[in-house]
Amino acid sequence: MTIASTPNALIFPPKSTKLRNTRSTQAFSCRNTLLDHNSKATHLTRDQNYKLQWKKELQTAYPSLEKEKEIEDERFQELVDSRCVDNFRMLVVDSVQEARAGHPGMALGMAEVGYLLYRHVLRYNPRDPGWFDRDRFVLSAGHGCLLQYVSLHLAGFQSVQIEDLKRLCKLGSNTPGHPENVVTDGIEVTTGPLGQGVANAVGLALAEAHLAARFNKPDIKIVDHRTYCIMGDGCAMEGISHEAASLAAHWRLNKLILIYDDNGNTIDGSTSLAFSEDISLRFKALGWNTINIDDTHGSMKSLKNALLEAYKETERPTFIRVKTLIGKLSKKEGTSKAHHGVFDEEDEKQMKQHIKWEDRDRFHVIPMIYREMQAQGDYGEALEKEWHSKLSSYKSKYPAEAAEFEVLLNGGLMSGWENSLPTWSTSDPVDATRGYSEKCLNHLAKALPGLIGGSADLASSNKAYLHDYGDFQPPASPWGRNIRYGVREHAMAGISNGIALHGSGLIPFAATFLVFSDYMKNSIRLSALSQAGVIYVMTHDSIGLGEDGPTHQPVEQLAGLRAIPRLLVFRPADGNETSGAYKVAVANRDVPSLIALSRQKVAANVEGTDADAVAKGGYIVSDNSGRDLPDIILISTGSELCLCESSASVLREEGRKVRVVSLVCWRLFDRQPIKYREHVLPRSVSKRVSVEASYPLGWREYVGQEGVILGVEEFGASGAYLDTFKKYGFTEENITRIARELLSK
Repeated sequence: MTIASTPNALIFPPKSTKLRNTRSTQAFSCRNTLLDHNSKATHLTRDQNYKLQWKKELQTAYPSLEKEKEIEDERFQELVDSRCVDNFRMLVVDSVQEARAGHPGMALGMAEVGYLLYRHVLRYNPRDPGWFDRDRFVLSAGHGCLLQYVSLHLAGFQSVQIEDLKRLCKLGSNTPGHPENVVTDGIEVTTGPLGQGVANAVGLALAEAHLAARFNKPDIKIVDHRTYCIMGDGCAMEGISHEAASLAAHWRLNKLILIYDDNGNTIDGSTSLAFSEDISLRFKALGWNTINIDDTHGSMKSLKNALLEAYKETERPTFIRVKTLIGKLSKKEGTSKAHHGVFDEEDEKQMKQHIKWEDRDRFHVIPMIYREMQAQGDYGEALEKEWHSKLSSYKSKYPAEAAEFEVLLNGGLMSGWENSLPTWSTSDPVDATRGYSEKCLNHLAKALPGLIGGSADLASSNKAYLHDYGDFQPPASPWGRNIRYGVREHAMAGISNGIALHGSGLIPFAATFLVFSDYMKNSIRLSALSQAGVIYVMTHDSIGLGEDGPTHQPVEQLAGLRAIPRLLVFRPADGNETSGAYKVAVANRDVPSLIALSRQKVAANVEGTDADAVAKGGYIVSDNSGRDLPDIILISTGSELCLCESSASVLREEGRKVRVVSLVCWRLFDRQPIKYREHVLPRSVSKRVSVEASYPLGWREYVGQEGVILGVEEFGASGAYLDTFKKYGFTEENITRIARELLSK
């Protein structure tokens, strides 16, 4: 055969030492098309030595080629791509067989798509995974992680070596059972719960559109990349994907490309068991550019053409439905049995025979594939170098914008930002803590160029709006820093994770009522797992919200949220503690925070509160014991702290030594040295009362076995907040009564 030529210290340090995206300052310009890549990158098809290296391999795979005297460049590239996909699939099989665990079905069915993206489409530099203007890729169908792990390995990412593929799902490996951004370089977001990645991708695309509007100039574009996402049938069924897709179309995120793996199967069987809608028509109705591909396994040309069409789209995000066979090559092909699990010996043998792979050991990689994939990495490296030149010009021409841009790329915290937070005195007018939060947010907006966020149709109630900074509303005002999410709590949280993990110094906040955190719980959990520093602003934080009644009164929410590892849950008592909560939340960019705020008014400054002490989670607000130990300790959070202070005053007049403690953030207090915790809550003082208008779960740890917990074990009641508080015992008189009874024992 002949071939023709042609800032601050972290509360929780990161779990790994992987490159953090926020430290990379790279970007490039708009020329992100297959045509541009083919014209600029090295044409391997014109390298005769390279072709000769492929000759034997292609003849082995396609014996009929022996009769062909010459092969044109395009045909040669198609054959190489096809053989690379064969190798791709066998690495998937080998990984699952070696691990005796995993989910091979989706990766086998989408091998052509994964290979095409990493070989011919995505802009990335494997030698600098945090290059700012790289294209972002999200695998929402996270169970198909081998699709990405194999791609990363072949593309030259150091984070996934052959040994890592051999250690799939093993404890401590770089290849966990679902993608984790804090474990493996090249993984943008942590996915697994279906549909989350779709919302994350919308957040990534939003961040790009917002920053491009703020910083790009007619002559220099320093923010210009695309976001790709692969979703599956399960993602399509989950409601979060619909919420997020609706917003993506409304926001005209035309650089977002969503590829739908339509393989017709879920774990329990065919999707026909529970799913019969036309997903393409759904996305078309939402306002997406929709493309359908039915011959995914026959040729990659149709997908290439679809992507070229997506690049030309300037008004809408693009939805590409690709019809695939789950478990392609296996005797389980096209069935739900291919979703997860290993292959029997006969099945593995037949797969190898089908693609002429019989004499290959496990984890064999055709040597030329690495060079084939290197072409895309070299292209990305060239783009990155070109960007540095553009950035230099940008700094000269637009020094003010460049300075702000670099602040963002270095984490978004300007020197002295914490000094912008307001302070309150006892003479300031009373307000709800949601009102103090509003002032904090608007003061921070002036000092933090990356502060951006919004509310789920409750901005006026949450008081979560940045005045004078406009709404993010493409095409009129994509530079706006207020995001209108509508009534879409779950998507709001998932999108916020994408914004936080974009690596551009944007600091997202997401606001709603605390009771609706239940709609967001999975996304909040993923914020903590993926080290996304989202700030959740949750108002109407107890039965004290009053008239809306039990459906809106959070009771068990605080207990559930406090159980999420790493999440910092604050319940400030006044304006100063609210400022303190924001100070900690903003400073820790790898830790999500949730600030629970009242609807009812409280003192601007409960005498004795301390904004700086919030960082310790709990501290002494008042104590008349002098050098002695107190007779009793009243422990509280939020709006109930002032009730404890009033009760303490009465008890002190009766000659009692009373200490009042604010336990504003349990997790921060628990992380303090034993000596400090003993100082605040000495073990020898067993008479303690906790006061919090929510479910009592967890308080026993702080009051001890002899203490009393005043909480709410029902769903609340509809009524004026003072009447509701009185019904459940949250009054100065009742707290005093409980304390007296305890002291008399």
